[in-house]
Amino acid sequence: MTLSMHAASVPVFQQMLAALAGVLSKAEAHAVDGKIEPAALLQARLFPDMFPLARQVRIACDFAASVSARLAGAEVPAYEGGDATFADLRRRIEATLAFIGGLDVAAFDGSGARELLLRPGTPKERRIGGQAYLLAYGLPQFFFHVTTAYDLLRHNGVAIGKKDYMGAY
Repeated sequence: MTLSMHAASVPVFQQMLAALAGVLSKAEAHAVDGKIEPAALLQARLFPDMFPLARQVRIACDFAASVSARLAGAEVPAYEGGDATFADLRRRIEATLAFIGGLDVAAFDGSGARELLLRPGTPKERRIGGQAYLLAYGLPQFFFHVTTAYDLLRHNGVAIGKKDYMGAY
């Protein structure tokens, strides 16, 4: 039995984004209970040259949507909402989940062998096969940003653990 490109991507993104939304809810409750200004958590960084929490969540959503779209041969969606509050970030996650959940499973057929063009017309233009794009680039990038968001919150005292990170599977 072979694993489809859809099965290797969309359900993984769905699981982890749902878990990320739960982690953000716990972070918001932590801020309220501890009388912490939410912006302190939303703008928290592990190191000055790293992106803050809100940007980590935004990038994770962008990767889930763009990787899924490219594999399905769909347009990469533009998200118009903000990321100034926990509610904004949860809405971004919900929009991403709605988009990837609405993609036609059959559109992923053959995408592992399809050549994708990334960053066309720029000095970083690159051609890559769909399977390599998902497994060597898209998923690692996505997990990097989800993990960094989790780490930022854990570092700032939010009571979360591996079950929160993993979500329901």
